[in-house]
Amino acid sequence: MNQTSSKTKEEKKLKWWQLSLLGVAGTIGTGYYLGSGLAISTGGPAVLLAYILAAVGTYVVFDALARMTAQHPEQGSFRSYAKKAFGSWAGFGSGWMYWFSELLIMGSQLTALSIFSRFWFPAVPMWVFAAGFGAVSLLIVFFGNKGFDRVENVLAIIKVAAILMFLVIAAALLAGWIGGGKYAPKLPLSYSALFPAGGLGLWSAFIFAFYAYGGIEVIGIMSYRLQKPDDAPKAGKVMLLALAAVYVLSIGLAVTMVPFNAFNSKESPFVLALSSDHLAFVPHLFNGVLIIAGFSTMTASLYAITSMMITLAQEGDAPRLFSKKWKDKYPFFAMCLIAAGLVGAIMMSLWLPGKVYEYITTAAGLMILYNWSFILLSSGRLLKPTKISGIKRWIGLLLIGIAVAGTLFHALSRPGFYISLLILSLIALSDWIVQRVKKKHAAASAGNQPQEDKEMNEHETLPGGPGFRITGIRLRKSKL
Repeated sequence: MNQTSSKTKEEKKLKWWQLSLLGVAGTIGTGYYLGSGLAISTGGPAVLLAYILAAVGTYVVFDALARMTAQHPEQGSFRSYAKKAFGSWAGFGSGWMYWFSELLIMGSQLTALSIFSRFWFPAVPMWVFAAGFGAVSLLIVFFGNKGFDRVENVLAIIKVAAILMFLVIAAALLAGWIGGGKYAPKLPLSYSALFPAGGLGLWSAFIFAFYAYGGIEVIGIMSYRLQKPDDAPKAGKVMLLALAAVYVLSIGLAVTMVPFNAFNSKESPFVLALSSDHLAFVPHLFNGVLIIAGFSTMTASLYAITSMMITLAQEGDAPRLFSKKWKDKYPFFAMCLIAAGLVGAIMMSLWLPGKVYEYITTAAGLMILYNWSFILLSSGRLLKPTKISGIKRWIGLLLIGIAVAGTLFHALSRPGFYISLLILSLIALSDWIVQRVKKKHAAASAGNQPQEDKEMNEHETLPGGPGFRITGIRLRKSKL
């Protein structure tokens, strides 16, 4: 008992800078390692501005979630806040939007991992790699590897080390310390070099900049472990400043080393930048690190959506079947549904091998932003209103709206927008059905209430005085 208490106490002793580091390591994933190439090819070198604005919008969301967590700690976090602010329909919608966003993120990560693997095996179809990575990830989560948390910490260090490695090697190449660079450094200083796709191209790339910060809501959930809950906004500021600095610096180095027309969604811009005749082994080493980092992020997403599915089922927002565990240990039914979703992503990589990453990544980014909108709107109702918080909230909603609208102006991101609308429509329809069923059950329960209980509810009052009644509570006579 004392050991458990001490363990819980130890878990809650988290300093603000530790939360910042966890946020940096946990947020960086394939959305940055590969998605940045898609952002650059869509918006050009000026996409650095989009990453800075996306950091601002992400901070507003984190700040709102952290303050709600500090004032009203809830196990369901943003889902519970949406339910408290707007009703059960909002809790249903927020939970399922998060579930679908994480499922799409997993699909995007599977595709990215397949692209990284084809760097070595270009003849192997993408769906083969996707199926292999998906099966291994499902097995890890299904059997609940006890040591996986420690492995995740090691993988987080590898992710950060990969970025530092790129920055050091890229700086050495540009400084001439290492000769034989594949591309001569060239700063994009003219308007045509900064905005090769024009303003619309930059607007369309905004969604991919936001996508690189996806996962910030998980760090907001972890803020309850801080020694001082009031330090959560400070931890968020430092974390996002660090992320923005890393993103802008690394992508800035990449666009000075690689011609704009060489960037694409099939190769990491960092692997391209390090492709030097004198460093033949480095791209292979970096590619291996990207696979490790992407797999860790994908498996963490799988843990998240498995837990969310079980919670939704336990609270009546999903079929009860998905809350049951095989042999009281393994979440078999929940993972069957998740596996079906992953099979859909794998089939897309088979049918649309050229565009699947763009479509799924766009849809995943949009679902993240829809859920972030719920967080901001919930904070407007649950937190004490101030002029500054209101301004920040509307700035966040405006930036999110701009990013969502930008997907309509590019042929590669537009299908992802339609996919997200289809998912939203499915969630809305399911929500409407579930709320009607709940109301019917509540009415049926009230109609089946025993007559003596009804009379008691009509006449009995509490000691607090006349008119202070409890209704809808059934009291039974003791058998003793």
